[in-house]
Amino acid sequence: MGIEKNIIVTGAYGFIGSCLVSYLNQQGFTNLILVDDFAFDEKKEKNLKNKKYLHRIKRENLFIWLQTNQPKIDFLFHLGARTDTTEFDYTIHQKLNVDYSKSIWNYCTQNNIPLVYASSAATYGSGEFGYDDNHEVIEKLLPLNPYGISKNEFDKWVIKQTTSPQPSPNGEGAKAPPFWAGLKFFNVYGPNEYHKARMASVIFHSFNQIQQNGKVNLFKSHKQGLTDGNQLRDFVYVKDVVSVCFWLLTIHHSPFTNGLYNLGTGTARAFNDLTKVTFAGLDLQPNIEYIDMPLDIRDKYQYFTEANMHKLISAGYNKPFYSLEEGVEDYVRNYLSKNLYY
Repeated sequence: MGIEKNIIVTGAYGFIGSCLVSYLNQQGFTNLILVDDFAFDEKKEKNLKNKKYLHRIKRENLFIWLQTNQPKIDFLFHLGARTDTTEFDYTIHQKLNVDYSKSIWNYCTQNNIPLVYASSAATYGSGEFGYDDNHEVIEKLLPLNPYGISKNEFDKWVIKQTTSPQPSPNGEGAKAPPFWAGLKFFNVYGPNEYHKARMASVIFHSFNQIQQNGKVNLFKSHKQGLTDGNQLRDFVYVKDVVSVCFWLLTIHHSPFTNGLYNLGTGTARAFNDLTKVTFAGLDLQPNIEYIDMPLDIRDKYQYFTEANMHKLISAGYNKPFYSLEEGVEDYVRNYLSKNLYY
């Protein structure tokens, strides 16, 4: 099944994209066209070591390359984005997360290519309107930072495309790909995030702090009534994320409701829990110290996220998700401790 399919993966040099490339390879898919900026980064280079693919295309050259070569593309995963939540220059997010994503969408629409793209739980802001992936709430959402705003702006644009007058039966006037899903990733963690520095997961930072000084610094709570370390997030293991992506690839000819879908586990867990599980993965007793949160993110911080997963499960995804304990155990013992990539 996999050999003939030509699949584009944007963001392939990065964390989730490179894990998806690995997973696709494991399933027999090697006709992959990888897209990213590919500015040399030793750690990112290791993300793609021993991976099988056809081409690496620089992000800014993609549409010229497609126009020139006219390849038959069977599926497109658009995972590339500016993901730095502490980058407050909105024009950077607008260019990559909105404008470039519109170009990807339009290409898939014009060429009848199924599309899965990365949205984000950052769109939910402080959760004033809950964490439900229904389309009616998109216009109301109040993201806390430029990254979340850009992701929500693209989601809003997508919904407008899909709710405007429908095309004729022969497909003329189509404003959407034949199959599409926007995945609202919650707090993804796992191998191949070694390059992400400040933006890497708390598990990654905890592991390194334990290795360096035997303790972990967690942010104090600056919210009244919430004790330190009990900020709650929905942490989802990257192996589950790529499994869902692959499932969407396998079902795109089946009946499916195109739309936005949450991708978390459905269970919020405290940073304290996560840190204790990281210590346990190293067979150590927890040693946690609480520090002030940096001022530049204090007002932009999500204290709680929890994905409502009903929609994805109702659509037919029935594989169990890694629990926090299972995911962190696998990540710490089989990747971080051995400095291995997925």
